[in-house]
Amino acid sequence: MKTVRRLIYTEVLAAVTFVTVAFLALFFFIDFIDELEKVGRNSYPVGKAVLYCLLQLPGRLYELIPIAVLIGTIYSMARLAQSSEFTVLRTSGLGPVAALRLLMQLALGFAVLTFVTGDYLAPLSDQRAEQLRAVARGNIAYGRTGAWLKDRLSTPEGERTYSVQLTAASVDGSLRDVRIYEFDPSGRLVSSVSAATGRIGPGPVWQLEQASVSRWQPATTPDHAQGELEVHNEKRPSYEWRSSLSSSVVAAAVQSPSQMSAMDLYRYANHLAGNEQSAQRYEIQFWRKALYPLACFVMMALALPFAYLHSRSGGISLKVFGGIMLGISFVLLNNVANHIGLLQDWTPWIAAAAPSAIYFVLSLLAFNWLVRNR
Repeated sequence: MKTVRRLIYTEVLAAVTFVTVAFLALFFFIDFIDELEKVGRNSYPVGKAVLYCLLQLPGRLYELIPIAVLIGTIYSMARLAQSSEFTVLRTSGLGPVAALRLLMQLALGFAVLTFVTGDYLAPLSDQRAEQLRAVARGNIAYGRTGAWLKDRLSTPEGERTYSVQLTAASVDGSLRDVRIYEFDPSGRLVSSVSAATGRIGPGPVWQLEQASVSRWQPATTPDHAQGELEVHNEKRPSYEWRSSLSSSVVAAAVQSPSQMSAMDLYRYANHLAGNEQSAQRYEIQFWRKALYPLACFVMMALALPFAYLHSRSGGISLKVFGGIMLGISFVLLNNVANHIGLLQDWTPWIAAAAPSAIYFVLSLLAFNWLVRNR
């Protein structure tokens, strides 16, 4: 069995590696061509553009691993079938269950690689890439504009609700264009704070610089009617605001969900749910991120039936083309299921797991039919 394992694993690993490198080179070329349009603007050099595209490769690798596993395994299995090596292995005692078990053990390694890449390498490299391009083009921060957060705190005056707007944030916790609106339990605006820059410190405590503070308080002068409010404005060189919004939550708010790790998605979804905000988008993305490594098992199961197809059923190129079509259809169904789940308010884990479950069942049915009839 060691010899069989060595033969199959060598073939599959070589094919998957070749497919992965080819796809990464293609995506790097496409990203670089797209980035060339920005070279020369705001002193953005070509060297920084190349480095930016290189830093995007871990994210591309995360997306490509299951597809590369499918295409590479189909190629290696089809090649073994065409050369009759797989037939020899079958007559030597390699049954269908044993072959499936061998591939599932290899799929476990690819699943671990997918998880590590998606949860550690890709988010870190994406952050570094955005920071590199922002600094190279003369920006002090980066992030998605128009990010809003909510917070709820208990104060000596009672429970207060806060709406926080951020224009951008950097990876070190620096903030830009901060606006904080404070509301009382009845929903009336109590105060507002605006600052051009700030930083999130331990606690967490927000340190805002050159802040403008406005407070709405009951009028105390006879010129105002009873119950009327008057505004008190003041400028402060430094303003501290204690909050439950940590730097990790704020970083998640200004990032695209596709660039966040599973832990960041889980933390931010809990924050949204705790503040009575819709968290389904982030919950679906969390389950998609958590279940995506399992797609490697599905891809291996889809590829194994190709080993039972005789060479007269089509050449290797035709089978590889079929594998590419299967991979594209899986990616398409995966994306469509997420959008439909969001629109139809499906349970998040069901929306994320449905494509993999469907393809896994189809692969087992095809595998069972081929084993019985071939």
